[in-house]
Amino acid sequence: MIESLQSPHVARVKALLSSKKDRASSQTFVAEGIQGVREALLVNDEVETLYLSKNGAERMEKAGIDLFGVNVIEVSDKVAAAMSDAITSQGIVAICRMMIQGDETLETLAASHVIYLNEIQDPGNAGTILRTADAMGISAVVTSPGSVDFYSPKVVRSTAGSLWHIPVYSSVELSDLRKALPTHNIYLLDGAGDKSLFDVDFKNPAIWIFGNEARGLKDGVEDLKGATRISIAMPGKAESLNLAAAAAIVMHEISRGR
Repeated sequence: MIESLQSPHVARVKALLSSKKDRASSQTFVAEGIQGVREALLVNDEVETLYLSKNGAERMEKAGIDLFGVNVIEVSDKVAAAMSDAITSQGIVAICRMMIQGDETLETLAASHVIYLNEIQDPGNAGTILRTADAMGISAVVTSPGSVDFYSPKVVRSTAGSLWHIPVYSSVELSDLRKALPTHNIYLLDGAGDKSLFDVDFKNPAIWIFGNEARGLKDGVEDLKGATRISIAMPGKAESLNLAAAAAIVMHEISRGR
């Protein structure tokens, strides 16, 4: 059992929690809690190391999760807490291998609706959008350079396990995505858009672009030429929708209309 907070295991987990650079260089990240780790364990060779406190091990056993062949290391409650990014540790922490999607596979999405997130920054929004995309059967989520890291602990936690269900393409330029999917319609969510979401023909595959939470998308960007600006009718008194809420409405309509 690891009991020392000075253990190199603790140092490594902390580095992966706090540093995008460390995650990128090692192509590993941290998942914690029974829900996320359970989904990671369902992917072949996804979990590199699983750290369990006594309570964490009991949770896994009660949930009937098979740990055969998994590299499990027992840790004290104190060490489990030090390894956790959550307010309250469940005593279940895993170092996982990233599921890297190569840009060359973007062409496989030719018949699919794709969500493109342009410079979004909020981890909660990112995780919620991915979770909704998973629920609504969206084929992939693509992020632009400058967007939040989908392998950061807050995003991983907020996906509630959906990170292991749907491909995520990170740091893809919109121009490259359009080249890979040249026949896709391009829709840009815009509160002032002149076409209603409810008038879209969802049978045709499309790239759906969502901009930064505060800035939206700049006008006059070359990559947005030919994009149709889409609005969501709001008969109530709210001035606008949270990004994740707007994306959820769009994805629900895609799911209904395909």
